[in-house]
Amino acid sequence: MQEKSYNVQQRAYLFSLNIIKLCGEFPEKRVFWIVGDQLLRAGTSIGANLVEAKAASSKKDFIKFYQIALKSANETKYWLYILKDSKICSINLDKITIILG
Repeated sequence: MQEKSYNVQQRAYLFSLNIIKLCGEFPEKRVFWIVGDQLLRAGTSIGANLVEAKAASSKKDFIKFYQIALKSANETKYWLYILKDSKICSINLDKITIILG
């Protein structure tokens, strides 16, 4: 089986879609609104910042957007671990583990 090769923007886009799908499965409880909102914002901003970097007007601007994307990726990882380790999540924890990689 041949493994597909994706560039970082494509990977970030697919990652965003997985985050959106995961958040769409959350139950209607206050704790999931808060964590889900943070997760959704951080997880989808990774790709948005990579797109912004591509259109940067300088090397310094390009680096800044990549740094922001990295910070968003780290924040996303944090929220995913919060969901996984708190065991409050009624969805399949394997989905979170797969997203974490």
